[in-house]
Amino acid sequence: MALVKVLKNKAYFKRFQVKPRRRREGKTDYRARGKMVCQAKSKFNSRKYRLIVRFTNKRCICQIAYATIRGDMMVAQASSHELAKYGVPCGHKNYAAAYCTGLLVARRVLKKFGLDEKFKGKEEIDGEDYHIEDEESEQRPFKCILDIGLQSTTAGHRMWGALKGAVDGGLHIPHTNKKFPGFKP
Repeated sequence: MALVKVLKNKAYFKRFQVKPRRRREGKTDYRARGKMVCQAKSKFNSRKYRLIVRFTNKRCICQIAYATIRGDMMVAQASSHELAKYGVPCGHKNYAAAYCTGLLVARRVLKKFGLDEKFKGKEEIDGEDYHIEDEESEQRPFKCILDIGLQSTTAGHRMWGALKGAVDGGLHIPHTNKKFPGFKP
């Protein structure tokens, strides 16, 4: 019998550092989160808002949040099961439900900050490209960035419906249309 070198000996386990809990559970990509929430020091504690889009087995959840040392603070939240109040009884996971949920959270956050009168969003929904920053206004629009978590950014995914709904609702979210379903270059 040949001698086998033990690679994981006592010295190895003394120096082993356990990954953070949410990384071990496969819930958080800390590198992407760090890039999203990191704010320049010259901005003096100004908030960096994120549009968080998550899909469960039954519904779509959209939230507007900002990061603090104590944890993430939610500004507004909408879930697709609330669409039953607006006449959509079922189908709360598809692209259309994600669009409606994004539109709902955009209008809620603008109303909370008193910007709903200044930034109306898109008046008629026709699927065309729309950017709120192109409109003439003395005040800058409410800006947030898209947080999709661990989802892969494939073309035609439902999360792009939530992004399109939030943009049509009056939020300024930097994006490109290349991943939207039906995009023709």
